[in-house]
Amino acid sequence: MNKLSIFVSGSIFLLALYSCGPQGDRTATNWQPLFNHQNLDGWHASPGGTWQVVDGYIVGKSSADEPLHGILLHDGVYDDFKLRVVYRAIEGNSGVYFRVEEVDDPVHVYGLQAEIDPEKDAGGLYETGGRNWVVQPTPEDVKKWYKPNEWNEMVIVCKGRDLAVFLNGYQTAELHDDPGRTSGLIGLQLHGNMDMDVQFKDILIMESPDDLNL
Repeated sequence: MNKLSIFVSGSIFLLALYSCGPQGDRTATNWQPLFNHQNLDGWHASPGGTWQVVDGYIVGKSSADEPLHGILLHDGVYDDFKLRVVYRAIEGNSGVYFRVEEVDDPVHVYGLQAEIDPEKDAGGLYETGGRNWVVQPTPEDVKKWYKPNEWNEMVIVCKGRDLAVFLNGYQTAELHDDPGRTSGLIGLQLHGNMDMDVQFKDILIMESPDDLNL
């Protein structure tokens, strides 16, 4: 494939992903809620920290003397999807896991994580139990797209081995022909050995979206 073909293919991919970002279909009726704003039905937690519903939000908290990563996992297994998560990070380093598997390990899951961090790396991609940093943004980039102490909207798009992450309308990460898992669980993270306070307001998924033609 020549350079022009690569450029055109990449541009088409980006255009398709942008059209399915937060501005493109926020009001579409085929979004399915993973969180009912009342309780944690359909979710299960690993040891580490606490998860509860407060005022209609999922609230995760942990302390610096907790060595384990606390993970709240949805029971469903997903492959191709758009995932929309509205969150507010008060303190500590959290993340949204996707296409992950549960393992017998202090971190509890292996797979990709879209970073939630109120100080740095927000919107980056990290693979727990694998490659570590896959896409790490610069501090200057994070300042462009992250809103400290406010609600932030993250959209994760997966289609086969291609995927992308958006934060508040900015594309923050993109992978093509990724060798990682193509299906798995969706989860929320409380980082171990850290004071943690993070809130999740909306968690919605659109499976096998027709408008993502890669």
